Amino acid sequence: MSTLTYAARDSMTMLRRNLKHAARYPSVGLAAALTPIMMLLLFVYAFGDAIGAGMGGGRDAYLTYLTPGVIIMGVAAGSMSTSIAVCTDMTEGIINRFRTMNIARSSFLTGHVIGSVVQTMLSAVLVVAVAVALGFRSAATPWEWLAAAGLLTAVAWAVTWLSTALGLLSRTVESASNKPLLVQFLPLLGSAFVPAGSMSPGLRWFAENQPFTPVTETLRGLLCGSAIGSAGWISLAWCAGVALIGYVWSRSLFARTTRY
Repeated sequence: MSTLTYAARDSMTMLRRNLKHAARYPSVGLAAALTPIMMLLLFVYAFGDAIGAGMGGGRDAYLTYLTPGVIIMGVAAGSMSTSIAVCTDMTEGIINRFRTMNIARSSFLTGHVIGSVVQTMLSAVLVVAVAVALGFRSAATPWEWLAAAGLLTAVAWAVTWLSTALGLLSRTVESASNKPLLVQFLPLLGSAFVPAGSMSPGLRWFAENQPFTPVTETLRGLLCGSAIGSAGWISLAWCAGVALIGYVWSRSLFARTTRY
């Protein structure tokens, strides 16, 4: 077999290991879905009528506006489990056992990242199901749903690599669970819950120039039919940039802390 084939085989082995761990301890992955679901229920039923009226509609109109932002928030929240899982492996000694085995160096990180992306996408499906149960309806075509799934996968891939680096940077599991919190709640400071144009000037500038706002607007355009404009390309550029930074940072930290 070629080096690439060996790396792919070992990465699949690590992926199966991580998915089995996730199935054995589902509470961490479930929390990633429960957080956006609770936010969806809170904002729709506690504030939906008031915010919807301010946007020229009612609760149903606000549910349509809110759902894409909550889905993005759920994808961001899924990154926390990656940071915890990577830090646990690095601090509890299993990485020393891997060093004695003839496995591809890259498979450890790749297995964690792909496993986390799979779990995050499953959580996103659960969030969408709850939104539909609450009354969310989308006129998106199958191709637009496919594009939305691709966008969410790109976001999950980028955020997960960044979370992997944060997990490698952490010395304890507790700190690994805290570091991704900023990423998890960054959509709150974008256009996920209210339009950026309704914010104060300073916050509006930040909301319009942070990564999650164009991503949210792109997903909202795909699912709800609003204008996307240049947000689609900006979203992909942000995803590519964050993924590259997270990947290079993760590889650098992993090379410094391990010796195969």
